[in-house]
Amino acid sequence: MSKVEDFLTKEEEQDIVEAIRVAEKNTSGEIRVHIEQTTSKVPYDRALEVFYDLKMNETQQQNGVLFYFAVEDKTFAICGDKGIHDLVATDFWDCTKDAMVAQFKSGNFKQGIVDGILNAGEQLKKYFPWSEGDTNELSNEISKG
Repeated sequence: MSKVEDFLTKEEEQDIVEAIRVAEKNTSGEIRVHIEQTTSKVPYDRALEVFYDLKMNETQQQNGVLFYFAVEDKTFAICGDKGIHDLVATDFWDCTKDAMVAQFKSGNFKQGIVDGILNAGEQLKKYFPWSEGDTNELSNEISKG
């Protein structure tokens, strides 16, 4: 049984928080990571619940992105807000997911998450570039459920 506490070391968590900081330097988009043990729901549906629980829908440009992980179920979802989905193609997150899955299959969970975050930052930069006066609207810390 996989436990949330055992999924990543403290150092790995800090690497992920740093990746969020780096990714957000180039975009006004807001990125969060949420890790929980298991879900009885479809991962994307649960990700949407967490998205609203974390108030990610309250960003000014509706450009929040949640990386959701249920470690025991070995599943994840990427959930973006309305401002993103209004502008991008339906397969927008596919290259991000593919890069992450490639790392996950090798057991490199931290690197997969970091790669996904940095990829998301690059993608968001095209539609939501960072501009003077942008503030960090959401915490970069990993949330756990």
